[in-house]
Amino acid sequence: MKKTVAIIGSGPAALMLAATLNEKIFDATIYEKNFAPARKFLVAGDGGFNLTHSEEIEQFITRYTPPSFLEKSIRSFTNTDLRNWLKQIGIETFVGSSKRVFPEKGIKPIDVLNSILNELKNKNVQLKTKHEWKGWNDKNELIIHHNNENTFVKADIVVFALGGASWAKTGSDGSWLNLFEKKGIEIIPFEASNCAYQIKWDEKFLKQAEGKSIKNISITCGEVERKGEVVITKFGLEGGAVYGLSPQIREELKENKTATIVIDLKPTFSIEVIKSKFNTKENKTLTTILKEDLNLSVVQTALLKSNLSKEEFLNVDTLAEKIKKLPLLITAMAPIDEAISTVGGISLQEVDEFFQLKKLPNHYAIGEMLNWDAPTGGYLLQACFSTGHCLAQQLNTK
Repeated sequence: MKKTVAIIGSGPAALMLAATLNEKIFDATIYEKNFAPARKFLVAGDGGFNLTHSEEIEQFITRYTPPSFLEKSIRSFTNTDLRNWLKQIGIETFVGSSKRVFPEKGIKPIDVLNSILNELKNKNVQLKTKHEWKGWNDKNELIIHHNNENTFVKADIVVFALGGASWAKTGSDGSWLNLFEKKGIEIIPFEASNCAYQIKWDEKFLKQAEGKSIKNISITCGEVERKGEVVITKFGLEGGAVYGLSPQIREELKENKTATIVIDLKPTFSIEVIKSKFNTKENKTLTTILKEDLNLSVVQTALLKSNLSKEEFLNVDTLAEKIKKLPLLITAMAPIDEAISTVGGISLQEVDEFFQLKKLPNHYAIGEMLNWDAPTGGYLLQACFSTGHCLAQQLNTK
Protein backbone atom coordinates (compact mmCIF):
# COMPACT_ATOMS: atom_id res chain seq x y z
CA MET A 1 0.00 0.00 0.00
CA LYS A 2 1.24 3.49 -0.85
CA LYS A 3 2.16 5.94 1.89
CA THR A 4 0.20 9.19 2.08
CA VAL A 5 1.99 12.54 2.01
CA ALA A 6 0.26 15.79 2.98
CA ILE A 7 2.09 18.87 1.71
CA ILE A 8 1.00 22.16 3.27
CA GLY A 9 1.64 25.08 0.91
CA SER A 10 2.22 25.22 -2.83
CA GLY A 11 5.30 27.36 -3.38
CA PRO A 12 8.45 26.23 -5.22
CA ALA A 13 9.70 23.98 -2.39
CA ALA A 14 6.36 22.16 -2.23
CA LEU A 15 6.03 21.86 -5.99
CA MET A 16 9.52 20.42 -6.42
CA LEU A 17 8.95 17.96 -3.58
CA ALA A 18 5.71 16.74 -5.14
CA ALA A 19 7.27 16.53 -8.60
CA THR A 20 10.19 14.45 -7.33
CA LEU A 21 8.39 12.02 -5.02
CA ASN A 22 8.09 8.50 -6.42
CA GLU A 23 4.43 8.12 -7.36
CA LYS A 24 4.74 4.33 -7.05
CA ILE A 25 5.50 4.72 -3.36
CA PHE A 26 3.52 7.81 -2.36
CA ASP A 27 0.09 9.34 -2.77
CA ALA A 28 0.76 13.06 -2.40
CA THR A 29 -1.77 15.82 -1.77
CA ILE A 30 -0.98 19.53 -1.69
CA TYR A 31 -3.18 21.74 0.51
CA GLU A 32 -3.15 25.43 -0.44
CA LYS A 33 -5.17 28.11 1.37
CA ASN A 34 -5.39 30.45 -1.66
CA PHE A 35 -7.67 29.95 -4.64
CA ALA A 36 -4.64 29.15 -6.81
CA PRO A 37 -1.13 27.76 -6.18
CA ALA A 38 2.22 29.53 -6.01
CA ARG A 39 0.99 33.13 -5.92
CA LYS A 40 4.25 34.54 -4.56
CA PHE A 41 6.15 32.58 -7.21
CA LEU A 42 4.10 34.33 -9.88
CA VAL A 43 4.33 37.79 -8.32
CA ALA A 44 8.11 37.42 -8.02
CA GLY A 45 8.24 36.93 -11.77
CA ASP A 46 6.66 40.29 -12.56
CA GLY A 47 9.96 42.15 -12.42
CA GLY A 48 11.99 39.65 -14.44
CA PHE A 49 11.76 35.95 -13.69
CA ASN A 50 15.12 35.07 -12.21
CA LEU A 51 15.06 31.28 -11.60
CA THR A 52 18.61 30.71 -10.35
CA HIS A 53 22.19 31.92 -10.80
CA SER A 54 24.84 30.35 -13.01
CA GLU A 55 27.93 30.82 -10.86
CA GLU A 56 30.12 27.89 -9.83
CA ILE A 57 28.69 25.79 -7.03
CA GLU A 58 31.56 26.44 -4.59
CA GLN A 59 30.87 30.17 -4.73
CA PHE A 60 27.12 29.62 -4.92
CA ILE A 61 27.01 27.92 -1.52
CA THR A 62 28.75 30.83 0.20
CA ARG A 63 25.85 33.14 -0.66
CA TYR A 64 23.69 31.62 2.07
CA THR A 65 23.58 32.47 5.76
CA PRO A 66 24.48 30.11 7.32
CA PRO A 67 26.13 28.40 4.31
CA SER A 68 26.55 25.00 5.97
CA PHE A 69 22.83 24.40 6.52
CA LEU A 70 21.89 24.34 2.84
CA GLU A 71 25.10 22.94 1.41
CA LYS A 72 23.93 19.33 1.22
CA SER A 73 20.68 20.29 -0.50
CA ILE A 74 22.34 22.63 -3.01
CA ARG A 75 24.99 20.06 -3.89
CA SER A 76 22.36 17.35 -4.34
CA PHE A 77 20.30 19.52 -6.67
CA THR A 78 22.45 22.27 -8.14
CA ASN A 79 21.69 25.27 -10.34
CA THR A 80 22.68 23.13 -13.34
CA ASP A 81 20.38 20.34 -12.20
CA LEU A 82 17.51 22.81 -11.93
CA ARG A 83 18.08 24.07 -15.47
CA ASN A 84 18.20 20.50 -16.77
CA TRP A 85 15.00 19.60 -14.93
CA LEU A 86 13.21 22.66 -16.28
CA LYS A 87 14.32 21.70 -19.78
CA GLN A 88 12.87 18.23 -19.28
CA ILE A 89 9.46 19.71 -18.51
CA GLY A 90 9.61 22.08 -21.49
CA ILE A 91 11.13 25.25 -20.02
CA GLU A 92 14.27 26.42 -21.82
CA THR A 93 16.50 28.86 -19.94
CA PHE A 94 19.38 31.20 -20.71
CA VAL A 95 22.12 32.96 -18.76
CA GLY A 96 21.81 36.74 -18.80
CA SER A 97 24.62 39.29 -18.74
CA SER A 98 24.40 39.33 -14.93
CA LYS A 99 24.94 35.53 -14.90
CA ARG A 100 21.41 35.11 -13.63
CA VAL A 101 19.26 32.42 -15.22
CA PHE A 102 15.93 33.28 -16.85
CA PRO A 103 13.31 31.45 -18.96
CA GLU A 104 13.80 31.95 -22.68
CA LYS A 105 12.14 35.02 -24.16
CA GLY A 106 8.40 34.60 -24.45
CA ILE A 107 8.11 32.17 -21.54
CA LYS A 108 6.10 33.82 -18.76
CA PRO A 109 5.99 32.89 -15.06
CA ILE A 110 2.55 31.32 -15.55
CA ASP A 111 4.02 29.13 -18.31
CA VAL A 112 6.68 27.84 -15.94
CA LEU A 113 4.10 27.17 -13.25
CA ASN A 114 1.77 25.40 -15.68
CA SER A 115 4.59 23.15 -16.84
CA ILE A 116 5.32 22.19 -13.23
CA LEU A 117 1.62 21.63 -12.51
CA ASN A 118 1.37 19.45 -15.59
CA GLU A 119 4.24 17.37 -14.22
CA LEU A 120 2.32 16.97 -10.96
CA LYS A 121 -0.80 15.94 -12.84
CA ASN A 122 1.18 13.26 -14.67
CA LYS A 123 2.30 11.97 -11.28
CA ASN A 124 -1.26 11.95 -9.90
CA VAL A 125 -0.51 14.57 -7.27
CA GLN A 126 -3.72 16.07 -5.90
CA LEU A 127 -3.85 19.85 -5.50
CA LYS A 128 -6.55 21.13 -3.17
CA THR A 129 -6.92 24.91 -3.19
CA LYS A 130 -8.89 26.93 -0.64
CA HIS A 131 -7.85 24.35 1.95
CA GLU A 132 -6.19 26.10 4.88
CA TRP A 133 -4.15 24.30 7.53
CA LYS A 134 -5.23 25.39 11.01
CA GLY A 135 -3.04 23.24 13.24
CA TRP A 136 -3.47 19.82 14.84
CA ASN A 137 -6.29 18.20 16.79
CA ASP A 138 -5.74 16.16 19.96
CA LYS A 139 -4.99 13.07 17.83
CA ASN A 140 -2.22 14.96 16.04
CA GLU A 141 -4.23 14.97 12.84
CA LEU A 142 -4.05 18.01 10.56
CA ILE A 143 -6.96 20.43 10.81
CA ILE A 144 -7.85 21.55 7.29
CA HIS A 145 -10.41 24.33 6.89
CA HIS A 146 -12.47 24.34 3.68
CA ASN A 147 -15.92 25.76 2.85
CA ASN A 148 -16.42 26.95 6.45
CA GLU A 149 -15.85 23.46 7.81
CA ASN A 150 -12.91 21.69 9.43
CA THR A 151 -11.83 18.26 8.28
CA PHE A 152 -9.11 16.12 9.85
CA VAL A 153 -6.34 14.60 7.78
CA LYS A 154 -4.06 11.82 8.98
CA ALA A 155 -1.06 11.30 6.70
CA ASP A 156 1.94 9.03 6.97
CA ILE A 157 4.20 11.98 6.17
CA VAL A 158 3.48 15.69 6.59
CA VAL A 159 5.60 18.33 4.87
CA PHE A 160 5.22 22.03 5.63
CA ALA A 161 6.25 24.50 2.92
CA LEU A 162 4.54 27.61 4.23
CA GLY A 163 7.04 30.28 3.14
CA GLY A 164 8.15 33.37 5.03
CA ALA A 165 6.32 36.52 6.01
CA SER A 166 6.77 39.01 3.18
CA TRP A 167 4.17 39.90 0.54
CA ALA A 168 1.19 39.00 2.69
CA LYS A 169 -1.16 39.67 -0.23
CA THR A 170 0.11 36.43 -1.78
CA GLY A 171 -0.73 34.47 1.37
CA SER A 172 2.85 34.48 2.65
CA ASP A 173 2.16 36.14 5.99
CA GLY A 174 3.94 33.98 8.57
CA SER A 175 0.70 33.50 10.54
CA TRP A 176 1.61 29.85 11.13
CA LEU A 177 4.40 30.62 13.63
CA ASN A 178 2.24 30.35 16.75
CA LEU A 179 0.98 26.89 15.74
CA PHE A 180 4.51 25.51 15.89
CA GLU A 181 5.26 27.44 19.04
CA LYS A 182 2.36 25.66 20.74
CA LYS A 183 4.08 22.37 19.88
CA GLY A 184 7.19 23.50 21.75
CA ILE A 185 9.15 24.17 18.57
CA GLU A 186 11.56 27.09 18.77
CA ILE A 187 10.70 29.86 16.37
CA ILE A 188 12.69 32.96 15.45
CA PRO A 189 10.65 36.14 14.86
CA PHE A 190 10.59 37.12 11.20
CA GLU A 191 12.69 40.04 9.99
CA ALA A 192 12.93 41.72 6.61
CA SER A 193 15.67 40.75 4.18
CA ASN A 194 16.45 41.91 0.64
CA CYS A 195 14.61 45.13 1.31
CA ALA A 196 15.04 48.87 1.02
CA TYR A 197 17.27 50.54 3.60
CA GLN A 198 16.58 54.01 4.95
CA ILE A 199 19.08 56.80 4.36
CA LYS A 200 18.24 60.41 5.15
CA TRP A 201 19.27 62.04 1.90
CA ASP A 202 20.02 65.71 1.36
CA GLU A 203 16.91 67.19 -0.32
CA LYS A 204 18.90 68.75 -3.13
CA PHE A 205 20.53 65.42 -3.93
CA LEU A 206 17.20 63.60 -3.80
CA LYS A 207 15.68 65.95 -6.38
CA GLN A 208 18.52 65.08 -8.74
CA ALA A 209 18.79 61.39 -8.05
CA GLU A 210 15.46 59.88 -6.97
CA GLY A 211 14.64 56.83 -9.06
CA LYS A 212 18.06 56.69 -10.68
CA SER A 213 20.57 53.88 -10.38
CA ILE A 214 24.25 53.80 -9.53
CA LYS A 215 25.92 50.97 -11.42
CA ASN A 216 29.22 49.07 -11.31
CA ILE A 217 29.94 49.80 -7.67
CA SER A 218 30.90 47.75 -4.66
CA ILE A 219 29.47 48.17 -1.17
CA THR A 220 30.97 46.97 2.09
CA CYS A 221 29.35 46.45 5.47
CA GLY A 222 31.73 45.20 8.10
CA GLU A 223 34.00 42.66 6.43
CA VAL A 224 31.58 41.70 3.64
CA GLU A 225 31.63 43.22 0.16
CA ARG A 226 29.04 42.98 -2.58
CA LYS A 227 29.19 44.30 -6.14
CA GLY A 228 26.41 45.43 -8.44
CA GLU A 229 24.07 48.38 -8.52
CA VAL A 230 21.60 50.25 -6.35
CA VAL A 231 18.68 52.60 -6.91
CA ILE A 232 18.22 55.88 -5.06
CA THR A 233 14.73 56.19 -3.58
CA LYS A 234 13.03 58.71 -1.34
CA PHE A 235 13.28 56.14 1.46
CA GLY A 236 16.95 55.29 0.84
CA LEU A 237 18.61 52.54 -1.19
CA GLU A 238 17.36 49.46 -3.02
CA GLY A 239 19.05 46.99 -5.32
CA GLY A 240 21.16 43.87 -5.50
CA ALA A 241 24.38 45.30 -4.11
CA VAL A 242 22.75 46.39 -0.86
CA TYR A 243 20.35 43.41 -0.67
CA GLY A 244 23.38 41.13 -0.55
CA LEU A 245 24.47 42.80 2.68
CA SER A 246 21.17 42.25 4.47
CA PRO A 247 22.56 39.97 7.23
CA GLN A 248 25.37 42.39 8.08
CA ILE A 249 23.18 45.53 7.96
CA ARG A 250 20.50 43.86 10.05
CA GLU A 251 23.00 42.89 12.76
CA GLU A 252 24.52 46.38 12.90
CA LEU A 253 21.07 47.93 13.20
CA LYS A 254 20.27 45.60 16.09
CA GLU A 255 23.49 46.44 17.91
CA ASN A 256 23.78 50.17 17.19
CA LYS A 257 20.36 51.26 15.86
CA THR A 258 22.28 52.47 12.79
CA ALA A 259 24.49 50.71 10.24
CA THR A 260 27.29 52.05 8.08
CA ILE A 261 27.89 50.93 4.53
CA VAL A 262 30.90 52.07 2.49
CA ILE A 263 30.56 52.55 -1.26
CA ASP A 264 33.41 52.22 -3.72
CA LEU A 265 32.24 54.24 -6.73
CA LYS A 266 35.12 53.06 -8.89
CA PRO A 267 36.11 49.51 -7.86
CA THR A 268 38.14 48.92 -11.04
CA PHE A 269 40.53 51.82 -10.24
CA SER A 270 43.00 52.00 -7.35
CA ILE A 271 43.21 55.20 -5.34
CA GLU A 272 46.61 55.85 -6.94
CA VAL A 273 45.10 55.71 -10.43
CA ILE A 274 42.31 58.08 -9.40
CA LYS A 275 44.80 60.56 -7.94
CA SER A 276 46.87 60.41 -11.11
CA LYS A 277 43.79 61.40 -13.12
CA PHE A 278 43.40 64.49 -10.96
CA ASN A 279 47.09 65.38 -11.11
CA THR A 280 47.09 65.44 -14.92
CA LYS A 281 43.92 67.45 -15.26
CA GLU A 282 45.18 69.82 -18.03
CA ASN A 283 42.92 72.72 -17.03
CA LYS A 284 39.87 70.47 -16.68
CA THR A 285 37.48 71.04 -13.81
CA LEU A 286 37.13 68.33 -11.20
CA THR A 287 33.58 67.66 -12.37
CA THR A 288 34.81 67.17 -15.94
CA ILE A 289 37.49 64.74 -14.76
CA LEU A 290 34.92 62.79 -12.80
CA LYS A 291 32.76 62.54 -15.91
CA GLU A 292 35.31 62.05 -18.70
CA ASP A 293 38.36 60.44 -17.10
CA LEU A 294 36.72 58.46 -14.30
CA ASN A 295 33.44 57.86 -16.09
CA LEU A 296 31.36 58.64 -13.02
CA SER A 297 27.70 59.36 -13.66
CA VAL A 298 25.92 62.60 -12.82
CA VAL A 299 24.27 60.81 -9.90
CA GLN A 300 27.60 59.55 -8.56
CA THR A 301 29.05 63.04 -8.70
CA ALA A 302 25.96 64.46 -7.01
CA LEU A 303 26.30 61.81 -4.30
CA LEU A 304 29.88 62.88 -3.65
CA LYS A 305 28.95 66.56 -3.51
CA SER A 306 26.06 65.91 -1.12
CA ASN A 307 28.34 64.08 1.31
CA LEU A 308 31.39 66.34 1.13
CA SER A 309 31.95 69.96 2.06
CA LYS A 310 33.10 72.27 -0.73
CA GLU A 311 36.61 72.21 0.71
CA GLU A 312 36.67 68.39 0.81
CA PHE A 313 35.40 68.13 -2.77
CA LEU A 314 38.09 70.51 -4.04
CA ASN A 315 40.85 68.63 -2.21
CA VAL A 316 41.89 65.95 -4.72
CA ASP A 317 43.34 63.66 -2.07
CA THR A 318 40.16 63.72 -0.01
CA LEU A 319 38.00 63.41 -3.12
CA ALA A 320 39.97 60.37 -4.31
CA GLU A 321 39.61 58.74 -0.90
CA LYS A 322 35.86 59.30 -0.86
CA ILE A 323 35.43 57.92 -4.38
CA LYS A 324 36.93 54.68 -3.04
CA LYS A 325 35.36 54.81 0.40
CA LEU A 326 32.18 56.84 0.75
CA PRO A 327 30.39 56.02 4.04
CA LEU A 328 26.60 56.20 4.21
CA LEU A 329 24.49 55.86 7.36
CA ILE A 330 21.51 53.50 7.33
CA THR A 331 18.90 54.27 9.96
CA ALA A 332 16.21 51.63 9.37
CA MET A 333 14.90 48.79 7.22
CA ALA A 334 11.71 48.77 5.16
CA PRO A 335 8.72 46.96 6.73
CA ILE A 336 8.60 43.18 6.42
CA ASP A 337 5.69 43.22 3.99
CA GLU A 338 7.70 45.35 1.56
CA ALA A 339 10.70 43.02 1.69
CA ILE A 340 11.47 40.52 -1.05
CA SER A 341 12.12 37.84 1.53
CA THR A 342 12.39 37.27 5.27
CA VAL A 343 14.76 35.63 7.69
CA GLY A 344 13.42 33.88 10.76
CA GLY A 345 10.83 31.16 11.17
CA ILE A 346 11.61 27.71 12.51
CA SER A 347 15.00 27.49 14.22
CA LEU A 348 17.49 25.34 12.32
CA GLN A 349 18.15 23.47 15.57
CA GLU A 350 14.62 22.06 15.37
CA VAL A 351 15.20 20.01 12.20
CA ASP A 352 17.57 17.19 11.28
CA GLU A 353 19.74 17.04 8.16
CA PHE A 354 16.70 16.10 6.06
CA PHE A 355 14.43 18.78 7.55
CA GLN A 356 12.45 16.48 9.81
CA LEU A 357 11.13 18.24 12.90
CA LYS A 358 12.88 16.58 15.83
CA LYS A 359 9.85 17.00 18.11
CA LEU A 360 7.35 15.78 15.50
CA PRO A 361 8.39 12.52 13.81
CA ASN A 362 7.40 12.25 10.14
CA HIS A 363 6.73 16.00 10.00
CA TYR A 364 9.11 18.07 7.86
CA ALA A 365 9.65 21.75 7.09
CA ILE A 366 11.28 23.03 3.89
CA GLY A 367 11.87 26.26 2.01
CA GLU A 368 11.74 29.81 3.34
CA MET A 369 9.90 28.93 6.54
CA LEU A 370 13.25 27.85 8.01
CA ASN A 371 15.67 30.41 9.46
CA TRP A 372 18.15 30.87 6.62
CA ASP A 373 18.96 33.91 4.51
CA ALA A 374 19.96 34.47 0.88
CA PRO A 375 20.40 37.42 -1.48
CA THR A 376 18.32 37.99 -4.57
CA GLY A 377 19.65 36.81 -7.91
CA GLY A 378 18.13 33.33 -8.02
CA TYR A 379 19.53 32.07 -4.71
CA LEU A 380 16.20 32.17 -2.87
CA LEU A 381 14.35 30.13 -5.46
CA GLN A 382 17.23 27.69 -5.91
CA ALA A 383 17.31 26.92 -2.18
CA CYS A 384 13.56 26.33 -2.12
CA PHE A 385 13.74 24.00 -5.11
CA SER A 386 16.79 22.24 -3.66
CA THR A 387 15.29 21.61 -0.22
CA GLY A 388 12.16 20.16 -1.84
CA HIS A 389 14.19 17.93 -4.14
CA CYS A 390 16.56 16.82 -1.37
CA LEU A 391 13.71 15.78 0.91
CA ALA A 392 11.94 13.92 -1.89
CA GLN A 393 15.08 11.92 -2.67
CA GLN A 394 15.48 11.05 0.99
CA LEU A 395 11.86 9.89 1.28
CA ASN A 396 12.13 7.91 -1.97
CA THR A 397 15.01 5.88 -0.55
CA LYS A 398 13.96 5.73 3.09
